Amino acid sequence: MLSVIISHAPLGINGRLVFVEVDIRRGIPGIDIVGLPDNAVREAKERVRVAIRNSGFSCPADRILVNLAPAGIRKEGAAYDLSLALGILAASKQIPFDITRKIMVLGELNLRGDVRSTTGVLSAVGCGLANGTNYFIVPKENLREAHGLNGGEIFGISSLTEAAKIFSGITNKNQLKPEKCDPVPLSSDLYSNSSYGDFSDIRGQEFMKRALEVAAAGRHHLLLFGPPGSGKSMSVSRFPTILPQLTEEESLTVTRIHSLAGILRDGAGLIRYPPFRQPHHTASNEGIIGGGSFPRPGEVSLAHEGVLFLDEAPEFKISILQSLREPVEDGKVTIVRAGSKLWFPASFQLILAINPCPCGNLGQKGLACICTTSEIHRYWKKIGGALLDRIDIRIPLQSVPAEELVGEMGESSAKVRARVLRAVNIQRERYRGMDFSWNSRIPPGQLPRFCTLDKQGMLLMAQTARKLGLSSRACHSIIKVARTIADLAPSAVIKSDHLLEAAQHRRFGDNDIFWNFS
Repeated sequence: MLSVIISHAPLGINGRLVFVEVDIRRGIPGIDIVGLPDNAVREAKERVRVAIRNSGFSCPADRILVNLAPAGIRKEGAAYDLSLALGILAASKQIPFDITRKIMVLGELNLRGDVRSTTGVLSAVGCGLANGTNYFIVPKENLREAHGLNGGEIFGISSLTEAAKIFSGITNKNQLKPEKCDPVPLSSDLYSNSSYGDFSDIRGQEFMKRALEVAAAGRHHLLLFGPPGSGKSMSVSRFPTILPQLTEEESLTVTRIHSLAGILRDGAGLIRYPPFRQPHHTASNEGIIGGGSFPRPGEVSLAHEGVLFLDEAPEFKISILQSLREPVEDGKVTIVRAGSKLWFPASFQLILAINPCPCGNLGQKGLACICTTSEIHRYWKKIGGALLDRIDIRIPLQSVPAEELVGEMGESSAKVRARVLRAVNIQRERYRGMDFSWNSRIPPGQLPRFCTLDKQGMLLMAQTARKLGLSSRACHSIIKVARTIADLAPSAVIKSDHLLEAAQHRRFGDNDIFWNFS
């Protein structure tokens, strides 16, 4: 008898349905798996055989052929264990089977027959719903994640025995009641998480704090450069506390990416807060951008709808820094492998923290820089003009005076976040129905529509461009930042003082030598 169970193969952010076809015939006992399985899938036959017996069923002493269709795509991981086991039980008539009942099965088995959690469940459920699958059997640890999408009946199970019972009930059209589960995460509120600190912890640096607020409100890329100890890293670590929560659509996409990467903890629901990723400078290209023999999302995708913070950015490989240009520009990463092409979302907010020179003292009052001109040139060339030109806000910093360190505390994260949220809501309403929702993402062709300047503003913009020698991209960047500053005011019109502040946020370090790349 032939049985067919539906499973899923992740391919980029989406994936494909996989049909686990099991056929049992007389012959030398054994399980053969075809359809481009990887080692983990090939080894499943031993896990499944023992799990079936330890669950009170019998494994047929016949030749069992398993085909994973479509055969042209690679299958990896242990998520096929449960579908393979149920397929064998159905093909051997130990449980009923009806090919018209579209049931997706996901889960890894241990030797006792217990079901372990697996990755990519949210993506699998989304793919199944899009292709007409009505029922889903998933590990209980992944149930909260699976309920992030509306539609279908989702059953959480913890053992092969339980899965067989539910599978039989669906096939026999019994009135089963799926376990209801709130997809709201179990984790505590990010805004009350003391590990992030509070914006009021930042003493002094008023210009930088304003820049962080503007960057958060418009999702503008940000560069902070100043000496060690000026508060770059500490300030950015507080940045998540002033960001608004994700929308429902953003939350689904972010959760899907983190689930595919295998970093969504068991029992977690949808991710409600923008992710904050801070990779180490020794990370590989694949770790940052994504890829591998079985492509996985990298840090740029894990930071989707959130923040990618590169501390001591020149310490990263030049190839990594230069490869950031495409996701910064396009908001996605495309990975090409022999015979396949897939993509992951990567619309993130880039924040770079940099010392002004290798020794850190360039341009600092009362300190002597010991770096040579060529060393400073090489240091900044690691970032490169092409990437710098895509960063909207650039803030030079000085060390905080002692009197400011012991001064009064500044505004709390809650107060700053309230202003940011108001500006974000203005943008969401303004760009409703568009394929972008942030001021930083306004296409050049849409700038005249959403960022109209009066005669005085156009004259000021022309003067600024001539004075600083700005490229067209830099001019557009200043106008977008001015639009965000106007939203924070709030003001429907971009005024001259908004443009002046935006130009100040694109500082060139008072013409310090490290901006000269010739």
